[in-house]
Amino acid sequence: MDNRYRRDHEMAYFSDESVIAEQIETKKVIREYNTVMPFDLKQGTLLLDKAGIKHGENIYIEPPFHCEYGTHIQVGKNFYANTGCVMLDVAKVTIGDNVLFGPNVCIYTAGHPIHPEIRNSGYEYGIPIVIGDNVWIGGSSVILPGVKIGSNTVIGAGSVVTKDIPDNVCAAGNPCRVIREITEADRPYYFKDRKFDDEVLNEINSKLNQ
Repeated sequence: MDNRYRRDHEMAYFSDESVIAEQIETKKVIREYNTVMPFDLKQGTLLLDKAGIKHGENIYIEPPFHCEYGTHIQVGKNFYANTGCVMLDVAKVTIGDNVLFGPNVCIYTAGHPIHPEIRNSGYEYGIPIVIGDNVWIGGSSVILPGVKIGSNTVIGAGSVVTKDIPDNVCAAGNPCRVIREITEADRPYYFKDRKFDDEVLNEINSKLNQ
């Protein structure tokens, strides 16, 4: 059983030459992506494809961006990640439609054993992360291995998400916890107690009714 197989089946594995070779090829492509973006959107998209990232239409990742393999990342349509995004995609990272990342959001599927002697053996693991549709993850948040974030949820800036977060909530903190549900009462507001003006509300409603 080779280490790439072990890695891809959520087993303990060792980063041998074959594993590192895959990473190096991806890092070459992502380095080029970070060079051409944001000045050449067409070439940037081609490089994401070359890295093996599966994605829908209208995807934009602000440089610098880092990932380990690319082939373990699947992103829906209308995805935006602000600068400094890191995806340690040892295991699969699945992201839904209409997702926003603030600056310096980190997705860590990778981990190491807790016991120091075992950790020093060099064995590691990857556990998948799933993010639903219509999710906003605030800047400098960290998503840890095995976490699932539900659809329509907001993760506050600076959060460390260690456990699953359900649909339709605002959650924040270290460790991240649910603060409250998102309801229809939130619809008229753009920030805390500040309401949209009628012109903007009419524009939004018109788009929603199309």
